[in-house]
Amino acid sequence: MGEISVGRDLVIFSPCPHPWRSKGRLGSWTYHLPLPSLPPHLSSPQVKSEGPKLVPFFKATCVYFVLWLPSTSPSWVSALIKCLPIFCLWLFLLAHGLGFLLAHPSATRIFVGLVFSALGDAFLIWQDQGYFVHGLLMFAVTHMLYASAFGMRPLALRTGLVMAVLSCLAYALLYPCLSDAFTYLVGVYVALIGFMGWRAMAGLRLVGAAWRWTELAAGSGAVLFIISDLTIALNKFCFLVPYSRALIMSTYYAAQMLIALSAVESREPMEDYRLSKAN
Repeated sequence: MGEISVGRDLVIFSPCPHPWRSKGRLGSWTYHLPLPSLPPHLSSPQVKSEGPKLVPFFKATCVYFVLWLPSTSPSWVSALIKCLPIFCLWLFLLAHGLGFLLAHPSATRIFVGLVFSALGDAFLIWQDQGYFVHGLLMFAVTHMLYASAFGMRPLALRTGLVMAVLSCLAYALLYPCLSDAFTYLVGVYVALIGFMGWRAMAGLRLVGAAWRWTELAAGSGAVLFIISDLTIALNKFCFLVPYSRALIMSTYYAAQMLIALSAVESREPMEDYRLSKAN
């Protein structure tokens, strides 16, 4: 039987009838075919090692949907259950070590953004008691932190133009339903989340050597966050969205998980951190 092994070289062993290489009744020959190195985003062990760190997040998310505490009776217990998946994403980032967060400002900003997200979630538990604006402001800070983490390079002006058009369309849809201070607050919020979405998708490349799975996570997370927040706005200001709570929370938790995952390979070079840790 022939044998194939793959490494930096492709080595093939196969039966050979040549008498000068034969051993007994069967001989063998060897070919060494050089193969290019795998791109870092495919060969990196980090791609395979993040799943176990996310198990607490998935369990906490299941707890939220299984308990499904009524939103009409806000309490500290319901606030804790709602924030628990975000707390688990704090732990997910902390599991990479404080040294990692300190060495990568973009990862630190995403972590702080998750802190403000938890505060926003807690305020929104009591939104009918007058804390909706507080939650809105917390998430506005979150989007600024996320946008700062994603950075301004590459600029991707065409992506920015697309996001600007979509943001304007979303605000035009909401505008007739808004009144008083919400006319301005929602407008600013739409601009901020649209800017965050632009920066998340600016570095997205699906092909080529520069492709990184964490950039796909950031872009997908931003899109899901926008869907979640647009559903909140439509349901609160315009009309009742069927199954709104399930849609809002499922897209929200998925968005936060993907954005947290995008911090694993920060925009800063990972090699610098690995070298400093080795030393």
